[in-house]
Amino acid sequence: MTHPLDLQLNGSKGVDFNADDLSLDAMRQACAAVRRDGGGRMLATIITDRLDRMTARIDRLAELHAEDESVREVMVGIHVEGPFISPLPGFVGAHPHEHVLPASVDVAKRLVHAGRGLVRLVTLAPEHDAGHATTQWLAQQGILVSAGHCDPSLAVLNDAIDAGLSCFTHLGNGCPLMLHRHDNVIQRVLAADRLRWVMVIADGVHLPPMLLRTIVRQVGIDRTIAVTDATAAAGMGPGRYVLAGQEVLVGEEGAAWAPDRSHLVGSTATMADIRRVLSSAVGLTAADVDQLTVQNPLRAIGGVASRSNG
Repeated sequence: MTHPLDLQLNGSKGVDFNADDLSLDAMRQACAAVRRDGGGRMLATIITDRLDRMTARIDRLAELHAEDESVREVMVGIHVEGPFISPLPGFVGAHPHEHVLPASVDVAKRLVHAGRGLVRLVTLAPEHDAGHATTQWLAQQGILVSAGHCDPSLAVLNDAIDAGLSCFTHLGNGCPLMLHRHDNVIQRVLAADRLRWVMVIADGVHLPPMLLRTIVRQVGIDRTIAVTDATAAAGMGPGRYVLAGQEVLVGEEGAAWAPDRSHLVGSTATMADIRRVLSSAVGLTAADVDQLTVQNPLRAIGGVASRSNG
């Protein structure tokens, strides 16, 4: 097995990739922790915030990547999650709704330019991308475009796929607790056979093992990608942590919550935890676990991680 590749990592071991004062030492520590905790490679994830803050944080990650070989070995790219998501309660999740924007090619260009070629994945809401112009432009740049924190109709989802959308971010999360039992975003994604990839947070908390097993069976081993969606709280135990200036409360059960416990805020899982859940709780074979955590994510971003590591 080669190293797993986590396409959605917001931070690790007390280090928040969305911090405005992210230092090289902190980034080195986080990358070393990713390796120690059963990972290996990851996309550092920047979430919705004021646009100038997002671009500055993306630029800082690109600077750290250029500056240090140990960072380059682990951080092989950047995942921009937002600001082009749904502002509606439940769908917006832990993202600050006041900074959500409709998709725009001009804004997308600013975000991608800040990444100096490192933006590999962008999560957006297809229903807030007029004419799917932003999706099309991102796909033309070789960037994996993923729907997430969204509520598109099946028709809109299929139109977005025609424009270059090929993935869905953390299915079963980034949506309200209560949904229409027949026509909802989860059912639509499961019905979208042309969607190449479906990502799931496989920590056993965001989705119970029973549902994880069902999604993997329906989507298929060859289309499912397991991610941690971990924050600075990963591997730290109970306490209070920060994600992009928001407080994250981790209880004894290990879940990461908003302080009022109204919704989860990322996870505390390491990639070793994810692989253990997939194996012991979901019942996948070792080869299938490798498929979800190693081969599929690498294929999804076009092998760039392998090339980045020489």
